[in-house]
Amino acid sequence: MYVLGIESSCDETSAAVVRDGRKVLSNETSSSLRFHRKYGGVIPEIASRMQLETIAEVSASAVKKARIKLKDINLVSVTCGPGLLGSLLVGISFAKSVSFCLGVPLLGVNHLYGHIYAGLLEKEVQLPFVALVVSGGHTSLFYVKDFDRIQLLGATLDDACGEAFDKVAKILNLAYPGGPVIERLAKNGDARRMKFGCSNTNNPLDFSFSGIKTAVLYYVSRSAGRPVGRLNPFTRSPAYPFTNDIAASFQQAVIDTLIHKALLACKMKGLNRLVIGGGVVANNSLRLKFNAAALRNKIKVYFPPKEFCLDNAAMIAGLGYRLYKKGYSSGLDLTAGG
Repeated sequence: MYVLGIESSCDETSAAVVRDGRKVLSNETSSSLRFHRKYGGVIPEIASRMQLETIAEVSASAVKKARIKLKDINLVSVTCGPGLLGSLLVGISFAKSVSFCLGVPLLGVNHLYGHIYAGLLEKEVQLPFVALVVSGGHTSLFYVKDFDRIQLLGATLDDACGEAFDKVAKILNLAYPGGPVIERLAKNGDARRMKFGCSNTNNPLDFSFSGIKTAVLYYVSRSAGRPVGRLNPFTRSPAYPFTNDIAASFQQAVIDTLIHKALLACKMKGLNRLVIGGGVVANNSLRLKFNAAALRNKIKVYFPPKEFCLDNAAMIAGLGYRLYKKGYSSGLDLTAGG
């Protein structure tokens, strides 16, 4: 069964063809990131306009690369939320058109659940398992009993993990997106120099990254000898010492928190299988530390290939197949969030 996946929840425009829920035949993605960099974040209007311009071409390329014809598609699976409203509507509208013209079923799927499924592409993972999604907009823990029975165990109460990386990078006068830059600087830093930490939460499986971001802000303020309210704009020259150490200390504190809570969730559910997905999971240090901690605790951890960490349509197509086989489908009245 060939599934055409469409993903347009943020700044990426992605289309993929996946066979039988696991074999990725193609995964084509166009990003408008270069247009957002100078603003230090994603501008929704720019994202949706670029998606309008590219979605047909990206989808055609995905079908061609899969070496099939459009008429061979058996199901259209599309992200229906969460995400940017305008961007979601572009993908949903296009998916509806393809579904209607081909006379094949349409299925809207949850973007976060797609990130969970990314770790299952081209591999088998026994159900049930604990899942952690770590991205720019979300940091969430789930108990996955089945693909249609997913329970939220904990989530961020303020900033998402990826968002915290971006904000700390901005404090340090680094480029956007902040995750790859901080990871690179952290390699040459001393993670023991600063004692940053994430805030405690009432629910031990919830996350809070606002406090550690503020701690970095005040540390930089003291180092630069400026009041917090006058830190921006920074000059392009290094304004304060120990930038690499700040990056390393911040990154380690965040990763340690993710590991602690993910392993705690496994312990609470009595499971030794952990699936991790989302853009932040492309971080090499995170992968190494998670693997080491999982090995010590006799837990099997599953990561998606890096190409499937960021927003992609292959995960949407794969999950769509699983749900369709369970009897799920959507009508042409499918809307963003539904």
